[in-house]
Amino acid sequence: MAQGLFCFFMIIVDNPLLRLLKFILLAFFFLIDVQRFPVEVFAGKPVEESNFIEVLARVTHSTAINPELISSFANKAKDFLPLAKTSIVTLIDFSLPSTARRLWTINLETGEVLYNTWVAHGKNSGNNEAQSFSNKPQSYQSSLGFYLTDQTYTGKHGHSLRLKGLEKNINDKAWERAIVIHGADYVTESFIKTHGRLGRSHGCPAIPPEITDEFINTVKDGSLLFIYHPGYKKG
Repeated sequence: MAQGLFCFFMIIVDNPLLRLLKFILLAFFFLIDVQRFPVEVFAGKPVEESNFIEVLARVTHSTAINPELISSFANKAKDFLPLAKTSIVTLIDFSLPSTARRLWTINLETGEVLYNTWVAHGKNSGNNEAQSFSNKPQSYQSSLGFYLTDQTYTGKHGHSLRLKGLEKNINDKAWERAIVIHGADYVTESFIKTHGRLGRSHGCPAIPPEITDEFINTVKDGSLLFIYHPGYKKG
């Protein structure tokens, strides 16, 4: 309607004194058209399946990431990558003991490994090794599968990051269970030296406190997280 009024205005007005106003209005409506296409649409391009498989293959050869984890991720990633707002993904390998650095954060566009660090599993999933997983509230077990990072907040564990579980009956109760990324003083090398393993969470993938702020700021607001174990259903 506004553009129709503008066209009518341009037809009936041919006064030299109003040409400047006509120019301003033209610029105004041009800006409205431009704003129909937000900058975010062009800020990041979807990661194509062939590209991320190639990148992950290179990363696997240069790191200790389990090829079975990569295979499971690649098998289903095409279903979830369209939901991601960034090319950054985080992979967690719960087939490894808690004493291993079993979390990797990777930029799928560049192949750069941004983080490789420790991560805790739920206390009812196992001691040093995670063996049991659940989607049930109050289970205090970890859940496997694909997640999408959401917003940050400050809670009892300090700076924390909410997670949305993307797989029905596998991790879709993560929000209800308050499964989040947070720092914990039981996820440190010193804790391992004292206790022979990491401490355990109520199901959250807890990380070392000294990297929490930087890590959360890197992966927040729409990056993919994948938690692997051989028991994960490849589908």
